Amino acid sequence: MKAASPFLPRVRARSAISALCLAAVTLGFAGCANFAGIHSDKQISSPDQYQTQRSLPAEGGQWPGTDWAKRFGDPQLVALIDEALAGNPDLAMAAARLKAAQAQTEGAAAALLPSVGFSGDVYRTQFTQNTIYPPGYGGTWFTQGDLTASLSWELDLWGKNRSARAQAISAERAEEAEDQEVRLSLATAVARAYNQLAQQYALHDVLERISKQRQDLGKLTADRVRAGLDTQVEQKQADSNSADIQTQLAQLDGQILLTRHQLGVLLGKGPDRGLDIAPPKLAQLATPALPDNLPLTLLGRRPDIVSARWAVEAQLKGVDVAKARFYPDVNLNAAFGFSTFGLGKLIDPTSQNIQAGPAISLPIFDGGRLRANLKGQYAAYENAVANYDSTLNQALGDIADRMSSIRSADKQMVSQRVAQDAAQRAYDLAVERYKAGLTPQLTVLTAESSLLAQEQARVNIDSARRDQQIGLIKALGGGFDAQASGLVVGQERPATTEGDATQTH
Repeated sequence: MKAASPFLPRVRARSAISALCLAAVTLGFAGCANFAGIHSDKQISSPDQYQTQRSLPAEGGQWPGTDWAKRFGDPQLVALIDEALAGNPDLAMAAARLKAAQAQTEGAAAALLPSVGFSGDVYRTQFTQNTIYPPGYGGTWFTQGDLTASLSWELDLWGKNRSARAQAISAERAEEAEDQEVRLSLATAVARAYNQLAQQYALHDVLERISKQRQDLGKLTADRVRAGLDTQVEQKQADSNSADIQTQLAQLDGQILLTRHQLGVLLGKGPDRGLDIAPPKLAQLATPALPDNLPLTLLGRRPDIVSARWAVEAQLKGVDVAKARFYPDVNLNAAFGFSTFGLGKLIDPTSQNIQAGPAISLPIFDGGRLRANLKGQYAAYENAVANYDSTLNQALGDIADRMSSIRSADKQMVSQRVAQDAAQRAYDLAVERYKAGLTPQLTVLTAESSLLAQEQARVNIDSARRDQQIGLIKALGGGFDAQASGLVVGQERPATTEGDATQTH
């Protein structure tokens, strides 16, 4: 029989110690903070969940291009939009927000790299005589010097820093899309204000024509009064009507001035800039046809939807960051330097000071702080999902409303032309009969009021239709294309996409 090895008890002892250490570590992990039971089943809605077949039928239409303003046939409008996009303070604020988001991305990326630093200190120290320092040191002044180079690197074993970087990238892209939304909103705001100015000038022209007609009627009435065919009653009525038109013209001049001020402010140049704008000369566009497969394709055509989608991605990454905080942080630290009393041997090899090793921190009991943070991240994620769904739903409704209004205006224009032609014939006939003494002045005034109402209706319908078309252009994205802009979720962009993988939670 072989004798028992004298080293066997030691091996068994070491094995027992290792097992105890492993058990302690396992119990430590079991007792540490965890995110059991915290989750979310919310998902963004897909386009086919919305009922749009009757309101938004496929018509083979085209998406608006970025040069949509040229279609209205007024070069001044194009120039004004370009001027606004170059100088409006709202765009400067959007650009500043985008720069801040880009800085956040750079900061998040820095956490993935080692951190290297250097420090140097020289200072005079007097050691106390009443502690550990022996005679000859206590109560004596010394010059102490330190030179240290340090390195620290968080290993990011659980992906916390990678997720934080991906979250920052998503937030940056949301700001990029938001910047495009601000630009589109500004461009269409200029176009709509310009269209309002065109409407006011067209109404001004109508009132000037009516004013001329009333002046002619006043002269005719004066002739009839002199001939004994009318009385001063008719004369005063004619004078009153002419003065009323002048009042309306003055009111309209005030509205034109306000709209010019508004345009000047939109251009970022102050209200006086609007005073130099020439009267608009806008054309009417044909009724547009809706693009095919509109709900699905719209996801990449409206910058506000794209921004909302990236916001969801950012919150998903925020959830990953919050989960990773439950796991240990492992850092590699190293330091090399020199430390001496006196400076004579500061860089002598015997003054070297070297430290190296890992540092591990593990959350065990934190009073529920990590769980509360994760719950908050999930709430922010669900809010982003709801915001995306709301943005998409409202976008589809916006397009449907714009198209309905344009088609309604088309029908109104047909019947309005008939009514205006009839009103014009009735007015012309009433004037002829009044000249011949076959009808009283009241008949002429009634016919004129009807003609004025019809001409104003024509201007208002034309303007409202054009305003709805500008609104539809904005509702369809105004030429924005997420694919071309590199803003499709999951799309590769070499400068920023490393580690940015789409996740589903």
